[in-house]
Amino acid sequence: MAGTETQTLVKKKVLVVDDHPVTRRAIASLLATTEDLTLAGEAADVSGALKAIETHRPDMVIVDMRLRDSNGIDLLKDIHVRWPKLPVLVFSMRDESFFAERTLRAGARGYVSKTRDPDELIEGIRSVLAGGMYVSSELAEAMVEKFVETPNAAAGTSLTSRLSDREYEVFELIGEGLPMSELAKRLHISVKTVESHRDHIKKKLKVGSSTELLKMAIEWVQSRGGG
Repeated sequence: MAGTETQTLVKKKVLVVDDHPVTRRAIASLLATTEDLTLAGEAADVSGALKAIETHRPDMVIVDMRLRDSNGIDLLKDIHVRWPKLPVLVFSMRDESFFAERTLRAGARGYVSKTRDPDELIEGIRSVLAGGMYVSSELAEAMVEKFVETPNAAAGTSLTSRLSDREYEVFELIGEGLPMSELAKRLHISVKTVESHRDHIKKKLKVGSSTELLKMAIEWVQSRGGG
């Protein structure tokens, strides 16, 4: 009968990439409570994520920054190259005041801390799917303040702003107390490459010895609630 037709809402498909099964299950349960979103699939590592994107063709991807076989930055860059129009939202425990900016530069469309309310994750997902970008109000304010600072003041906000993404990752893992062999294994690179990164970090941070660098890295991690 005319006038009785109902319009079916097409749910947006979300792929979740996180190496913790409990987190993936929690996000899946959260998506199940919405009328406009659905779980497209799950992955625990970079290789699994790339296969899942090919298979499920999601409308967006949620990515953690610490993955089983690599890191979220590498995955972000891979996705940005292969599927430049596929939006990615980072969902992570890592310090948003420092790391969010790097993920946005790598191609993410938003960043939500795992310490936030679940409703904020849904808000972030919807904002990104709508073509916008999403960060917390506190982070947005801090980024605006940094933007309007004088160049000299901005340069002094963080020693580690001088480091590349990989160098920062090495610096952070040094601060967590990992020996060179374990650090190399974690990043899937050789010990020689790790040592090369360490030497570059020492030069950029103007550190004279590996012991001094270790002390600085530990203090940095502890100041950000890590370690």
